[in-house]
Amino acid sequence: MIAILDYGSGNLRSAERAFATSGHDVVVTSDANIAFEADGLVVPGVGAFAACMKGLQAVNGEEIIRKRISSERAVLGICIGMQILFSLGEEHSQDVPHKGVGIWDATVSKINAPILPHMGWNSVETASDSVLFKGIDSQSFYFVHSYAAKKSVGLRQAWTTHGERFLSAVEDDYVSATQFHPEKSGAAGLALIKNWSNSL
Repeated sequence: MIAILDYGSGNLRSAERAFATSGHDVVVTSDANIAFEADGLVVPGVGAFAACMKGLQAVNGEEIIRKRISSERAVLGICIGMQILFSLGEEHSQDVPHKGVGIWDATVSKINAPILPHMGWNSVETASDSVLFKGIDSQSFYFVHSYAAKKSVGLRQAWTTHGERFLSAVEDDYVSATQFHPEKSGAAGLALIKNWSNSL
């Protein structure tokens, strides 16, 4: 079973429909026990970094994520759900960045680009041994964001350029994340979801 964490942020129903195409049972939940016991946990997210962290903490999501990773259970973060896995986020608070979950030691900062938000389709430069992008490494994905992490972290990274180069995905043992929205990325996004679900 795949659990999609409901913490007040994210395109929950579109994510639910997309992950259901993997053939797994899918449940949207804020229940800590269900979220921990699921074969895979999806952490979606739209909005601002600090608001998402506040919502995550309200459902003990930070503890659930850490507990799953320490228990070798898969986690997938999407968009802001990726950003909050980093140690710090500068959105609306550059002088005193907001604290994230801290799985990866890097700061999520504003993209240096003439047009923001970065909205629409863009290509992704993937690692040759990627699990997430197996068979789909030449495809484009759908982005909506103005902030991103720019430091290499994890075992495998994917990169995208919009004004500057930033991390568009990370794969690291039991936790993976995408800055783009696979659930909005057509056939390529569904293929990525299938690759992730097949690894559970």
